Amino acid sequence: MPLFDLKPSETDLDEWAAKYWTANSAKLEESAFIAGQQILRGDFSAENLAKIVYWKSPRVVHYILENPQEKIAEALQKAIAPTTSPREAVLALTELRGIGVPVASAILTAIFPDRYTVIDFRALEALGHEPGGVEFYEEYLTFCRDLAARLAQRGVIHSQENYPAPTVLRALDRALWQWSASKGILKSD
Repeated sequence: MPLFDLKPSETDLDEWAAKYWTANSAKLEESAFIAGQQILRGDFSAENLAKIVYWKSPRVVHYILENPQEKIAEALQKAIAPTTSPREAVLALTELRGIGVPVASAILTAIFPDRYTVIDFRALEALGHEPGGVEFYEEYLTFCRDLAARLAQRGVIHSQENYPAPTVLRALDRALWQWSASKGILKSD
């Protein structure tokens, strides 16, 4: 497993997660998580998928819409099946045009915010790491789940009850993203 080096102080994570909302659009994120819940209820429309993708990476939405509706539905059904592993879910989604591992992780996060987290250059910068492929995402996901659980147990980070997807795992992702964004590095996924 790659070693991750948490750059922000653990005790500052709740503050970074709160700052996320002053710098980012809660409406955009809320729309993505509503679409995720609609997918979970069986609405596998391109429109729902596009709302999530727009939240993560607006510039690739047009690629998503080029996928046939049947292919979108098939990928989403496979990704959310109860027996699907994180690896299988990411691979199913990356078969769609316009979706790489970071966007697939955002889709899964919008559907299952208690089980998945977004991987992108910002969160990885906060952990002192470079991006990797599907296997790397599995290791990253395990690390983030474990870290979020440990920090929540110690009362260091809390779910954000007034915002979409009020899970500790989501609060951790917001904190990592905001810490990196505060450093002023301009790069896109």
